[in-house]
Amino acid sequence: MNDAVLATAGLTRSFTQGGATIEVLRGIDLAVAPGEIVALLGPSGSGKSTLLQAVGLLEGGFGGSIRIGGDEVSKLDSDARTQVRRDRIGFVYQFHHLLPDFSAAENVVLPQLIRGAEPAPAKVRAEALLSALGLGHRLTHRPSQLSGGEQQRVAVARALANRPALVLADEPTGNLDEATADIVFDEFLRLVRDEGSAALVATHNERIAMRMDRVLRLHEGRLE
Repeated sequence: MNDAVLATAGLTRSFTQGGATIEVLRGIDLAVAPGEIVALLGPSGSGKSTLLQAVGLLEGGFGGSIRIGGDEVSKLDSDARTQVRRDRIGFVYQFHHLLPDFSAAENVVLPQLIRGAEPAPAKVRAEALLSALGLGHRLTHRPSQLSGGEQQRVAVARALANRPALVLADEPTGNLDEATADIVFDEFLRLVRDEGSAALVATHNERIAMRMDRVLRLHEGRLE
């Protein structure tokens, strides 16, 4: 646990709806080792996205402990959480959420500039990542000029731009057809491994889950 990139202990999350309390996460204990790619497998509504939102420090209201790189981060204030997300975590979502008015390269440069990188090395880094994903010929294209698979490749490059210790991916190929999803996921796995990041990947796809290092199954808010 002390060496884990990500570790949670007793992680809980509940909501009140119509006077009733709904427990979404019911005491989650997990650990992801450096360089490990872990599948979080479960059907829709099992709490996968809620768990990723918790460990990604995207919202509050969670109970229990969250450690990233050995540091307790669950009780940090808003500014400190933002810094952890910026410096240590990369995010890939089912929908790419690219900035439509920026080129593929600019979408990957921008998070580096926000972190404080100089423009020239940020551009070199962006072009290297995109080229590694087969997009070296699409650097100046805007998202609207790219296919769905290409857009998601840009999102993968953006997630890895700041060399995060941890990548969180929520159904990263769920919006693609099966053939394209297989190609993009292969490239995602290869690039995450090449970069040396750890990853926690939420999916409902058993076939994709089995291609990762380890599978955690989430059912009714508990890991099985």
